[in-house]
Amino acid sequence: MTLHFSDLTNGLAGQLLIASPFITTPPFAQTVIFLCAYSPQEGAMGIIVNRHLTKPTPDELLQQIGIPPIPKEAHFSISAGGPIENAHGLVLHSADWETNGCIPVNDKVMLNASLDVLRDLSIGKGPKHALLALGHASWSAGQLEEELKNSIWHIAPCDETLLFSTHYTQKWRDALHSISIDPGKLSFFVGKS
Repeated sequence: MTLHFSDLTNGLAGQLLIASPFITTPPFAQTVIFLCAYSPQEGAMGIIVNRHLTKPTPDELLQQIGIPPIPKEAHFSISAGGPIENAHGLVLHSADWETNGCIPVNDKVMLNASLDVLRDLSIGKGPKHALLALGHASWSAGQLEEELKNSIWHIAPCDETLLFSTHYTQKWRDALHSISIDPGKLSFFVGKS
């Protein structure tokens, strides 16, 4: 599925998609996904932002792609962004840095597939906040709407502090709490008493 990023400011783009506590299987159990693109006709695309990868490290990754990192300057983290094209990197970053190839998702977050952002990050001149995602998640037209209708996902406004936080294991609970959901108090059963 090819998504067109012509208008990322409408619809669900820029929102957080939070996995329901009832999703218990990989790759989406307890995930927080930043929705980068949404179109009722073409589907949706997003990046998992709470699956931190310890390998490769930012320095190792920069060396693999031929960018010499400056120690202590490469300020970004790496996340397993999703099950699709997980050898391909996409960078979510704050809107305080821009170059050709930056796609605004909302007024505070950009999406970038250019090596320019990694080059600048390697010398401490890139955006203030950045997250490199290896892979992404996508939904065909109507699929995400059906999953939302079946309460598989919850939608929350994007909080940049949560989005770029390095406290990966807390992001899912923090995202649910941001919309007043306590995962420990949910029931698998619904009905009348």
